[in-house]
Amino acid sequence: MTVAYEWIIDAMDQTWASIDALMRPQPPEAYDALTPCPGWSVRDVLSHLLGFEVMLRGAPVPEFSGPWPDHVRNPLGELNEAFVAAHRHEPGVEVLNQFREASRRSLAALRALDGAAWDKVGWSPEGERPYHRFQETRVLDSWIHLQDIRDALLQPEDDHGPGEEIVINRFEAALPFVIGKKMRAPEGTVVQINLVGRLARTILIGVVDGRATALATTTSTPNLELTTPVALFWRRGAGRISAQAFLAASATDVRGDRALAASFAEALAIMV
Repeated sequence: MTVAYEWIIDAMDQTWASIDALMRPQPPEAYDALTPCPGWSVRDVLSHLLGFEVMLRGAPVPEFSGPWPDHVRNPLGELNEAFVAAHRHEPGVEVLNQFREASRRSLAALRALDGAAWDKVGWSPEGERPYHRFQETRVLDSWIHLQDIRDALLQPEDDHGPGEEIVINRFEAALPFVIGKKMRAPEGTVVQINLVGRLARTILIGVVDGRATALATTTSTPNLELTTPVALFWRRGAGRISAQAFLAASATDVRGDRALAASFAEALAIMV
């Protein structure tokens, strides 16, 4: 039997299984390690992932009392923080166990969907989107949080699973928005991004007739040519490193307009 959008389900399954395998042998204090997410420990990241899955299955958002932390800046952030706060005083392994059970239920529900359900347009953190796009975003969020946990535990890995491919493809697809809408690059601007690593690729974006668009080729010399490892590209896209750190990294090479490079690095942080 063919399962609709099986590649998304497989990416989700592998990513969540990696989180469980990483945390299962950890001592209790590991759950208190601070992650790159402002104000969140490893336990808090797990609580966020758990909360979103149970909410999608119909659980109510917990009540939150007191002022919102400074890192909460929008309704989605309030929703996330409510779930995080609700689990903050539970032993980390209990949160992990709840996440394991919730993720298993979610995967079973996804495998039971037909093609029409996957294509149905509805709510997502990005606005009204087809359900497959929403679940792709869940992979992106979960995979990056897996790396947050690894960083917090000082156990980074080169994870080249299907989750990484979704992340890089999504960030690549966002580059016309970054260059056209966020940077407002002028007409005729050409930017070439060279990604280095297993998912290496060369990306050309040009501003033509007032719109930034992907180019198959160009006869123009790029105004900016930026070469960087895949890992630095997604970390900046996810806002895990600063624009300054991204450009100053020894593995990042900038040729052409330095002001344009600074603008690009600033605009590249695109995660909600």
